[in-house]
Amino acid sequence: MQLVFILEQVLNGLLIGVQYLLIALGLSLIFSLGGIVNLAHGAFYAIGAYLTVAVAPTIGFGGALVASPLLVALLGLVIERFLLRRFYRGDPALGLLLTFGLAMVAEQALRMIFGAAPLPFGIPPWLRGQVFVGDLIYSRYRLAILAVALACVFGLWLLLTRTSFGRVVRAGVQNPDMVAALGISLRPYMTAVVTIAVGLAALAGTMMAPVTGVQPAMGAEILTFAFVVVVIGGLGSFWGVVLAALIVGVVRGLTAYAYPPATEAAVYALMVLVLLARPRGLFGEHIARFE
Repeated sequence: MQLVFILEQVLNGLLIGVQYLLIALGLSLIFSLGGIVNLAHGAFYAIGAYLTVAVAPTIGFGGALVASPLLVALLGLVIERFLLRRFYRGDPALGLLLTFGLAMVAEQALRMIFGAAPLPFGIPPWLRGQVFVGDLIYSRYRLAILAVALACVFGLWLLLTRTSFGRVVRAGVQNPDMVAALGISLRPYMTAVVTIAVGLAALAGTMMAPVTGVQPAMGAEILTFAFVVVVIGGLGSFWGVVLAALIVGVVRGLTAYAYPPATEAAVYALMVLVLLARPRGLFGEHIARFE
């Protein structure tokens, strides 16, 4: 029974890991291609969760699972077009200040619209219940989250590695000057990257709303760990971020079982150990613009 309980904690850790992963992949892409540390990324996660609470009573959770990420992605497109685009070639500190301000505005706007108190949001009836595998009992909804997240990661991998869009994005990450010399403008690609990244963050917020609850500061809380995942995985590495998210999730899950007070400290200790051994992260790539 103890082994079953440990396995359950590992699955819970993987659930946390894929939550970080959907946010960290977007953070990594935006920074690698645009050079902007997007401190507002967690706010899009929170907005996605709040939109789900707002629209689910009307269109159902299934409809909210589609509508909420799409609406937030459109918001990200507008912000990229009129704000972020001005800072791609500028001082990185300016982009940092801009996104920090956006995060603060978004959090306070959520407080004014929905109130400061957490909002309850239940698991949809058609996803309630448990799955039994021998002695292991696990939530059907949590397994559904894992399946959707893995499908999103696989789809993004296909987009980046099997399409002309992905080839330009990867070339733009490695050497944007060479891409410009070939007469290819990276601006529309950056717009698409930000839109996809913001949509993934909102999707994570939508799926996690019934699990973690919905409150204004939820974006700031998860953003720190998403950055840790990016640092551990390595800048510019898709699979490095994936592996780092899963490792961080499992470490959190097992630490919560062994010694709960050290749950967060264990993640930061892991980051320090990885950086001491590999300063670029697990699979960090050489990126000319940051050398």
